[in-house]
Amino acid sequence: MRLMSTVLTALLILAGVQPGHGQPKMDGSAAEVPFFRVDPVRPVEELLPEALAATPPAETGEFRPSELVELTTLDPSIHLDIRYASHRNFLGTPIYSQARAFLQAPAAQALVRVSRALSKSGLGLLVHDAYRPWYVTKLFWDATPADKHEFVADPSQGSRHNRGCAVDLTLYQLATGQVVDMPSLYDEMTSRAYPTYAGGTLQTRASRDQLRRAMEAEGFTVYESEWWHFDYRDWRDYRLQNTRFEELGGNR
Repeated sequence: MRLMSTVLTALLILAGVQPGHGQPKMDGSAAEVPFFRVDPVRPVEELLPEALAATPPAETGEFRPSELVELTTLDPSIHLDIRYASHRNFLGTPIYSQARAFLQAPAAQALVRVSRALSKSGLGLLVHDAYRPWYVTKLFWDATPADKHEFVADPSQGSRHNRGCAVDLTLYQLATGQVVDMPSLYDEMTSRAYPTYAGGTLQTRASRDQLRRAMEAEGFTVYESEWWHFDYRDWRDYRLQNTRFEELGGNR
């Protein structure tokens, strides 16, 4: 077990993940929220070097230049709980080197408008993930059991996260910092995650639907299997990217 841990640590460092650094900045209530886990098809320490060595699918056509913007520079009320920069994610190990969130500028500006609209109801946005390097998409696909593949993107097609036009998020109470209850956990790979799920409580469904209405009003579309995942309308205009966070500037 100690050898396996040492090997994984070395591979994470290769990917740019410094153990003990770059942890999410969040209030205590977010840190206490439970998280969903799966048993990877193969160990992450085997899959990570394969993902790092792989190449994203080639794309043809005209695309806009990438203009990724760090969300926390635009609106300090947008809080982060970047699960993939911690052990609190469905694979149980840090994947990201830094707890940061980026979107293409038009999507980022739209998200700020969502944040301002929700603030009138005493609510803020808690972001779990936004831009995601392509190699992470491949790692997730290869690690996730086939019967749960509807919850992860096929790397042969790429993810809208890879284009900087998708965001995973939830709500929190501005007055207390308390995370709002939803019908499922983030990254929960069950039917409870569906945005049309009719179970749970009336309040959790109302909160989920309030988030969806606010996002849709600014050009986002919810993913059919995940209430927390929203794609911005311009996602087709940007290429798949595989740039790591530490290459985007402003390293912390």
